[in-house]
Amino acid sequence: MFNKHPKGLIAAALANMGERFGFYIMMAILTLFISAKFGLNETTTGYIYSVFYASIYILALVGGIIADKTKNYKGTIMWGLIIMALGYLIIAIPTPTPVPSMGLYLTLTCFGLMVIAFGNGLFKGNLQALVGQMYDNKEYADKRESGFQIFYMFINIGGFFAPWIAIGVRNWWLKVNNFDYNAALPELCHSYLKNGENMTGEGLANLQTYASQVYLDGTQPADLTTFAAEYLDVFNKGFQYAFMAAIVMMLISLVIYIANKSKFPDPGAKVAVAKADDKKVSAEEIKMDAQEIRQRIMALFAVFGIVIFFWLSFHQNGYSLTYFARDYVNLDVINIDLGFTTIKGAEIFQCVNPFFVVVLTPCIMWLFGRLKRGGKEISTPMKIALGMGIAALAYVFLMIMSFTLPSKAELANMTAAEVDAIRVTPWVMIALYFILTVAELFISPLGLAFVSKVAPPHMQGLMQGCWLAATAVGNSLLFIGGLLYMNTPIWSTWVVFAGACLLSMVVMLSMVKWLERVAK
Repeated sequence: MFNKHPKGLIAAALANMGERFGFYIMMAILTLFISAKFGLNETTTGYIYSVFYASIYILALVGGIIADKTKNYKGTIMWGLIIMALGYLIIAIPTPTPVPSMGLYLTLTCFGLMVIAFGNGLFKGNLQALVGQMYDNKEYADKRESGFQIFYMFINIGGFFAPWIAIGVRNWWLKVNNFDYNAALPELCHSYLKNGENMTGEGLANLQTYASQVYLDGTQPADLTTFAAEYLDVFNKGFQYAFMAAIVMMLISLVIYIANKSKFPDPGAKVAVAKADDKKVSAEEIKMDAQEIRQRIMALFAVFGIVIFFWLSFHQNGYSLTYFARDYVNLDVINIDLGFTTIKGAEIFQCVNPFFVVVLTPCIMWLFGRLKRGGKEISTPMKIALGMGIAALAYVFLMIMSFTLPSKAELANMTAAEVDAIRVTPWVMIALYFILTVAELFISPLGLAFVSKVAPPHMQGLMQGCWLAATAVGNSLLFIGGLLYMNTPIWSTWVVFAGACLLSMVVMLSMVKWLERVAK
């Protein structure tokens, strides 16, 4: 797989894999943690999630500017890892639940998330720029797309194992404290502590039912107030211990990066040499006049505008799709007993997408390679357009599977038995993520390759940052998923995302010829 690729690729991929491992431990549980920790509903949690996820990517633009200005890409990347580890530490420190002061503890959590976002901004785009420069050498130029596909595959190896660690640590702490996992209990416990026996609908009856089942030794709770507070405290400390595992992975990534730092190219060095001696500038750069630079930037921003809608839809995986798995999917059939802990929870579906990325990447690479060898190569802009269409199909599939399901509001008036009766098979989520993953492989790694190829040499970090900033715009709108999820029939939530992806495909197809000319 690494044959004829730059030697630094595997080291960069491993460093990124460790960082992504830690990051996806957090992302697998973040929205559920915020809801369970602070008793916030899905809509309010969505605002926090959207701002955080948008900040991760918009700060990559800042990170790109910092690296481009200082010409210290390698140092910027290293500091990104250190700062991210500090952010994880802030949110990993165990604190009591229910929180004594909502304002103080929620602010502390949000501050920790912003520290993580800033560290990620220093790290992510600049490492991608570093990988891109490996393929500026003519020896490797024709391997650029496959190189980014390999790089992307390693990201998802970390992403596959992360949810298992997150769930395992949380459920281990529950087991240590004589509790079993129940996805519905945190919301019910918060509602009881707030409303007492005036809980709406079937909430009180369902809480009593679940509370009588959740003790591993068969204990029956004597007092629901005491039970609710104790279960919430244990449940959320388990989450915070899982965040500590993310810190460990950050440190491993830092060690890998420092050990291999000398093997990596330095994007800043190329620009510095060009400015010092015009004779040393490559032929490609000599031909790149102001008009060509403008054309390249316009082409990149056109693609950035399209992918906004993909990320708005795709990153529902950590938000509305996770809530859907919690509320509508039969999680009882996913119960892996490891002795010291169990693997059970809505978060487990977060490993399906990275699993398919790892499995399907070689297949997609083979397909693209075969088409190229047969003289039928599909251009990168066309691949991105096709990816948007495939993403639309994923949400059409989920829309069809959701037609008979009650809305979120209707669930509150259903008994535990009635809710169990309407739950869908986990295969719905697996099929959904399979289709979304195929779309992702047509868009994300190839988009990175397109940016690194088209971006003017002196703007590599900035343009990679702009790619991530476009992702930030899509992420800033993620809360739309929560608003729809809470207030409309569940199937209509997915119609919006299917429509956004389909419209993006049509617009992208209309620009393909122009983008292909610019990319040449």
